[in-house]
Amino acid sequence: MKQTKYIFVTGGVTSSLGKGIIAASLAKLLQARGYSATIQKFDPYINVDPGTLNPYEHGECFVTNDGAETDLDLGHYERFLNVPTSQANNVTTGRVYLSVIEKERRGEFLGKTVQVVPHITNEIKERMQLLGKSGEYDIVITEIGGTVGDIESLPYIESVRQLLWELGDNNAIVVHLTLVPFLAAAGELKTKPTQHSVKTLMESGIKADILVCRTEHNLSTEIRQKLAQFCNVKPEAVVQSIDADTIYDVPNLMLQEGLDKVALKKLDLPEKMSPDLVKWNEFLHRLKNPKHVVNVGLVGKYVELQDSYKSILEALVHGGAENQIKVNIISIQSDNINANNVADKLKNLDAVLVAPGFGSRGIEGKIETVKFVRENRIPFLGICLGMQMAVIEYARNILGFEGANTTEVNESTQYPVITFMEEQKTITDKGGTMRLGGWDCQLKEGSKVHAIYAEELINERHRHRYEFNNQFKEDFEKGGMTAAGWNPETGLVEVVEIENHPFFVGVQFHPEYKSTVAKPHPLFVSFVKAAMENKK
Repeated sequence: MKQTKYIFVTGGVTSSLGKGIIAASLAKLLQARGYSATIQKFDPYINVDPGTLNPYEHGECFVTNDGAETDLDLGHYERFLNVPTSQANNVTTGRVYLSVIEKERRGEFLGKTVQVVPHITNEIKERMQLLGKSGEYDIVITEIGGTVGDIESLPYIESVRQLLWELGDNNAIVVHLTLVPFLAAAGELKTKPTQHSVKTLMESGIKADILVCRTEHNLSTEIRQKLAQFCNVKPEAVVQSIDADTIYDVPNLMLQEGLDKVALKKLDLPEKMSPDLVKWNEFLHRLKNPKHVVNVGLVGKYVELQDSYKSILEALVHGGAENQIKVNIISIQSDNINANNVADKLKNLDAVLVAPGFGSRGIEGKIETVKFVRENRIPFLGICLGMQMAVIEYARNILGFEGANTTEVNESTQYPVITFMEEQKTITDKGGTMRLGGWDCQLKEGSKVHAIYAEELINERHRHRYEFNNQFKEDFEKGGMTAAGWNPETGLVEVVEIENHPFFVGVQFHPEYKSTVAKPHPLFVSFVKAAMENKK
C-alpha cells in the first residue's frame, strides 16, 4: 500500500489569518499536479460539533453528505477541491474527549489512569491518520484550529510532534501560518511576532518546515532572509501570502511563491507535472470580467457577521461568475423589516434571497419580505427557513389561513402549515438530531426546478427540524403553490414554487453546500440569471 504523506498547518500570532484558505490552496495545487489530496480540520473547542453554536460565535455550520455538522472551513475545502468531505474531515476536542470517556466507561483501558498523554493524544493521532489509512489519498492536509500557544491547542500540537517522529523524515511536514504586521508609524514590516510564534512552536518540540507570512505589503529579500535565519527555515521556504482581491486568487499567488514545490520537495515527492489550473483560471477570468451587475438582497437574522452565510455568499459568487455577472450582495437584517418599511428596504434590488435560521426572531420581517417580492414579481429564492416563510406567507395572504405559522414559533396556531417532524417529537437533545446530510428529492416534471436541474431525482443536503405539513398540501396546490419536489420515501415536501411568477422557488434543503468553483450550483446560476432578466 502506498505511503500517505501528511502536511500539518498551524497558525501563530493571531487567529483568522486564513489557515483554511492556505490549506485549500495548497491542496488545490497538489491536486492540479496530479496528486489526490484531502484536508481535515481539528478544532480546539469542547463542543462535540458546531451544530449547537450560534452563527455569531463560529460562523455558519457546514453540513456534509453523511450528515456531519462541521466547521465552515470544510466548505472552503469542498469549493476549492470539488471533492466531498465527511465526518472524518472535522474533529473537535469535545468529540475526542467524548470518545475517550466512552472507552473508559466500557473498561477498554484495563484499569489504567486515563490521561491527556497518552490517551487523548493517541485518540487524536488515530483520527489524524484515519483518512490517510483509507488508501484513497496521496497527501492528507491537517489544519489545526486556534493559535500556537493557546492552552486548548496543546494536545493537538503534542500529537503532531509525536506523529512527526513516528512517521519519520519526508513523510510529514509543518506549514506555519503567521502574521508580518506593518507598523504605519515606523513605516516598516515587523518580523518579531513571527519569530516569537516560531519560538513558541519550537518550545513544543516542533520545527516549522515552511513559513507562510500573511502581509499587506510585499516582503523584501532582506526580510525573507531575516525570517529564514531567525526561524530556522530555508529562504525558499519563506512564502509570502499578501492580501488578495478574492480568496480564489490565493492558489495562483501560492503557485507564484512556489509553496507546492517546496512542500513536495520536503515530502520527497516528484513534481509530476506543471499544475493544470486552466478551468480554475477560466472561472477567475469570468469572475473578474463581468459584463453586467445585479443587486441581490440577502435577508437574514445573522447578517452582521459575513461568515454566518459563508456558503450562500460563495454560491452567489459561483452563480455570478458562470453568468459573467457581478453579484452585489446587500445584507438586510430581517429584524428591521416591517409592513411600513419593506418597500424602502427592498428598493433597487434585482432579486431577494431569504436565508436559513432558527428561532422566532426576525420571522415576521422575512414574511413581509416574501409578500413584497411575490406581489412585485421580484425573483425569490428561499432556503430552509426561507422556504418555510414563503409557505406561511402564502397561507396567510392567499389561502386566507389567518394566523398560519410554524409550530417552532406558535405551537397553538390553528394552521400549523410548518410543523415538527413526527420522529423529532420525542427528542430532547439538540446536537446532531435534526434531519441532516444528503436526502433524495423527486422533482415534478414540467416544474421550474425540473428544468433548472435537468434531472428527475436529485440529492441535496439538509439541516432542519421542521417540515411542510402535508395535511395542507392539497389546499396549497389548489391555491397555486406547487409542491415541485418531495422525498420519495417519506413524501415530505422539499421544494415549493409559484407558477405565474418570473422566479419564485423555496427549497427545504441547503443547495449552497454543494456549490463549487468547478460545479456552480444550478439553482444559484438560474437565480442570478433571473435577477439579470428582472433588471433588464
